[in-house]
Amino acid sequence: MDEEKGLTQIYCGPGKGKTSVAIGQAIRAVGYGKRAIVIQFLKGRATSRLDYLNAMEPEVRLFRFEKKEKFYEDLTEENLNIRNGLNFARKVLLTEECDMLILDEILGALEFGIVSEEEIESLIQAKDYETELIMTGNVVTEALKNAADRVVSLEVIK
Repeated sequence: MDEEKGLTQIYCGPGKGKTSVAIGQAIRAVGYGKRAIVIQFLKGRATSRLDYLNAMEPEVRLFRFEKKEKFYEDLTEENLNIRNGLNFARKVLLTEECDMLILDEILGALEFGIVSEEEIESLIQAKDYETELIMTGNVVTEALKNAADRVVSLEVIK
């Protein structure tokens, strides 16, 4: 693995803390003078506890493509909003707007069939050589494991 290249990392598993680890990576990047964009999928308004990131703008910018309080199977216009998040992520990568892009719960959008594995793989391929890409979610496919440089599973032991 080339240390000069921006890594593609996945934080997955049934345990809590995936978002926290990803946000910690963004804060670490800011310490090195880098800029990070966090795009949250499926989280809804309950994630207002991350609003403290607003104090770190413009080095860290947070965008939410929310779900409403419905069952995922019932999502309709929310699917479109979440897909807009995917398109926004692609634009961020192509325009090289940041040094680190975090796609929080993008794997959840895959798990619920809102985005495809191929669409996520195309994001990985669209990433330039230096941009770090971090994705989170409970479940990761074998193809995405293979496409990533690092996959970390978080689980509750006790």
